Amino acid sequence: MQIPPRLMRSVGVWSLSSAARMVVFAALLIVSWCVMVWTHEAGHLMGGWCCGAQLTVAEVRPWHLPYSVFSPDPHPLITLWGGPLIGVCAPVLIAVVGNRVWLWFVAHFCLLCNGVYLATAWFTGDSFLDTTKLLEHGANPWWIVLFCVATIVPGYIGIKRSFVRLFCASKMRAAESDGAVV
Repeated sequence: MQIPPRLMRSVGVWSLSSAARMVVFAALLIVSWCVMVWTHEAGHLMGGWCCGAQLTVAEVRPWHLPYSVFSPDPHPLITLWGGPLIGVCAPVLIAVVGNRVWLWFVAHFCLLCNGVYLATAWFTGDSFLDTTKLLEHGANPWWIVLFCVATIVPGYIGIKRSFVRLFCASKMRAAESDGAVV
């Protein structure tokens, strides 16, 4: 019996072999990382350019730690907040418009990573990271906490759900057909 193509498209990659699913998962992580890095850094660039900052250096290759340096930067908080805000909003907007499970995986990955990045940077105190610079330029610490909670929690829940929908759908369907509550 052949599975109808419409059904195959709607259920994700669960019908693939384990090795193929691992390759798809690795590729999805690479795509997610690149999208997160580029949208986050694009947010800094757009924020800086919108408020008249002069870009002196930018590194956006995903295999390096991306950064951008503006000098002078008349409104550093706009430049700094642009990264995490665009880094979250752009992928979510694309996922809303595209409405595919893999797009939601990427969007939730970006939510999670941007929140974890700001939270981790706060604890490390590294002077080159966004959180330290945000605090240095007068950002209210509670806004940073709010951003972290508002991105980490739905990012984690969403990426977990997307993962299950993409890679564990056959197990869920089998359990549901046996009468188990999933």
